[in-house]
Amino acid sequence: MDQRSPNIDVQSPEDRRKRLIAIGLMCGALFCFACLDATAKWLSDHVDPLQVVWARYLGSVLVVSVFVNQYTTPGVSRTMRPWLQGIRSLLLLGSTMLNFTALKYLQLAETVSIQFATPFLVALLAGPMLGEWVGPRRMIAICIGFLGVLIVTRPGFGGLHPAAFLSMASAVCYALYGITTRMLAASDSSRTTMFYSGLAGVALMTPILPFVWSTPQSLMVWLFLGSVGFYGAFGHWLLILAHARAPAPILAPFIYGQLLWMLLLGYIVFGDLPDRWTMIGAGVVISSGLYLLYREQTRRGG
Repeated sequence: MDQRSPNIDVQSPEDRRKRLIAIGLMCGALFCFACLDATAKWLSDHVDPLQVVWARYLGSVLVVSVFVNQYTTPGVSRTMRPWLQGIRSLLLLGSTMLNFTALKYLQLAETVSIQFATPFLVALLAGPMLGEWVGPRRMIAICIGFLGVLIVTRPGFGGLHPAAFLSMASAVCYALYGITTRMLAASDSSRTTMFYSGLAGVALMTPILPFVWSTPQSLMVWLFLGSVGFYGAFGHWLLILAHARAPAPILAPFIYGQLLWMLLLGYIVFGDLPDRWTMIGAGVVISSGLYLLYREQTRRGG
């Protein structure tokens, strides 16, 4: 008889309630991230994408600093690995810059389908960087997942706009960002890591701003510029609250629900409908990702 089954299968009503709340928070976070990308895409027709990147990080830093600062969390700026914090922040900035530029030319569903390659990249990079090597079954799932990305991008077959390569580069940066976040977890608190997340974006984008700045011509553009930072910060806050109430394996499959939000916003805001290859490729990527999550959960469960 499996002695672990009572701990896994039997849940109190309070545990079930927490998990349902966590799933709701996770869905809310994904909606915020979808709104962030949709807003960035809309703004790219009115201002330079680099201006949107600056607004995203400035707004995020302002929102985060209200809750995470030297008064609410004394010593929050002290880090054991400042160089790694800097690298992590640069990777996040690079991922955002590449993604926002790609959004100017691609549909929301196309970019998110490519971004779904991130878990496969993390699984591959975790071997040489963290010593967490994947087995043969997981490697097969990773290869199939990348095949799904190739179906979406169709390189050399007159498929997507070349900006798809920017989106893929964004996924690589974000995967490395995820790896460095895990590396920092052993030395720095999550609040310290959050404190540093947006600083590189503000520090590096502000000197560039005069060269790309164009004054918004309507109140709507101003409001949307102000909202991108809020969507990013609030989405990550909901993500933290969700993971505080339920284990990651429970929440991870819902990440792919972001595609539904992207499809809905892409159609409502831009009138976009992805072609069949994008949907087929996204289905392959999602299926492979869910299998990868299943194998990870099985491995951790023994």
